[in-house]
Amino acid sequence: MRFDGTENYIATPDLKVAVNAAITLERPLLIKGEPGTGKTVLAEEIARALNAPLLTWHIKSTTKAAQGLYEYDAVSRLRDSQLGDPRVSDIKNYIRQGKLWQAFASETRPVLLIDEIDKADIEFPNDLLLELDRMEFFVYETGETIKARQRPIVVITSNNEKELPDAFLRRCFFHFIKFPDRETMEDIVAVHFPNIKKRLVAEALALFFEIRDVPGLKKKPSTSELLDWLKLLLSEEIGPELLMERDPKKLIPPLHGALLKNEQDVHLFERLAFMNRRERG
Repeated sequence: MRFDGTENYIATPDLKVAVNAAITLERPLLIKGEPGTGKTVLAEEIARALNAPLLTWHIKSTTKAAQGLYEYDAVSRLRDSQLGDPRVSDIKNYIRQGKLWQAFASETRPVLLIDEIDKADIEFPNDLLLELDRMEFFVYETGETIKARQRPIVVITSNNEKELPDAFLRRCFFHFIKFPDRETMEDIVAVHFPNIKKRLVAEALALFFEIRDVPGLKKKPSTSELLDWLKLLLSEEIGPELLMERDPKKLIPPLHGALLKNEQDVHLFERLAFMNRRERG
């Protein structure tokens, strides 16, 4: 069971090594990197490449670790008991399986994605230590122990919003997805737009990396935003000539809303354009 990338996902050699090391060690794979660098998509492509079912647990600020195991709906059971519903005789009717339970119960080895773990409370990762180590947990309402039929491939993503506990980090295989260099980015673009003209790609990438290098930029455009921008350029039939202009009065690129995602960065480009006009005037 090895991951070598897919036709839809360009995986660098070090990323392939990280994925396969985590699979071999049976450790969760902790993936960090800039937003938009393909952390979430990686889990989807691992599942596709290995022909494995994918279970996704999207983490929010209010998510509790216990929700990944199961939730007991005591309110519904009380209501049904008042209505004389015969289902109340079996408490299992009111227990909803969480994503970890579903992964443990899967007949084939699944990929379990715990997405954006750093959004949750700081205690969230520690609350999962025992379950991820032993691959089992206890259901207090029924008195049963749920054990994994086979160890799932666990992929955990983080945007570095919070530091993760050392005890949790020790149990993971870690990999940081570096922002793609120009050559890798060309390969990524070719996967998504196989018929795109090379000249347009060359000019778009030149402008894209220039934007990322602008000092003071609050949010650098990501890979996913580049792909959105290219899609718009193609849709609006904007050619490489327009991207080549580099008119100081038009420093903001065409359809910049796909690349610049806040007013501070738009104003930054407007100020740069104003400064360039003054220098040239």
